[in-house]
Amino acid sequence: MAFDQGLVEWVIEAMEPVGCVTMRKMFGGAGLYCDGLFFALVTDDDLWIKGDAISAADWDALGAEPFSFSYPDGRIVETKYRRAPGDAHDDPEAMQHYGRLGIAAAMRTGRKPE
Repeated sequence: MAFDQGLVEWVIEAMEPVGCVTMRKMFGGAGLYCDGLFFALVTDDDLWIKGDAISAADWDALGAEPFSFSYPDGRIVETKYRRAPGDAHDDPEAMQHYGRLGIAAAMRTGRKPE
């Protein structure tokens, strides 16, 4: 799995009014953190934003499919991360809105910022 560095840079720039976004390489993709909270990931040219039970209805209304992966034995695992809608790729306000959804979900996990 690779990731689109340009997309990472776009998210960092678009999210600047919300907080400081940093990136860490992970599993061939990129993990995105806002002020230390893991809120999104980039794989290939896809942006996936953290969701949870509280934000699931919002993501479902947007038609945002969950990120899933498969194991060699055929098992498929569906995660809470949701594909960012297309406007997140070119509209800073949309990116900030979706990013805030991911940050709120990350805050609700109860983990301290890294």
